[in-house]
Amino acid sequence: MVESSNTKVDLTANATWFRALSTYGKVMVGDKAFEFYNDRNISDYVQIPWQEVTYVVADVYFHGRYIPRFEIRTRANGKFIFTTRNNKKTLRAIRNYVPANRMRQALGLWQKIKRRIMHK
Repeated sequence: MVESSNTKVDLTANATWFRALSTYGKVMVGDKAFEFYNDRNISDYVQIPWQEVTYVVADVYFHGRYIPRFEIRTRANGKFIFTTRNNKKTLRAIRNYVPANRMRQALGLWQKIKRRIMHK
């Protein structure tokens, strides 16, 4: 059994971790780390300490009314893409531990197209 690195948990929610195949489980936002645990396989988990998080990037649509997923970028291990039942609530819990200057909104469709045209 895996031991949690958090001493206090602010939020627990059903979640999906997007990697090669979608993995379903629970997300825990606590005072020490962001943790994901698989429902079916106990040894399939990820614990991301807050010191390792460089950015949290959220896809935002309709002026913040719909947030389908968010991405946690780390220093050494790359990026992790998650979605929960209520992404707004999860991002608000993460905001308590990640400074506002490291929380970003993903580029929109027109911003991506413009960036590609300008860089060619």
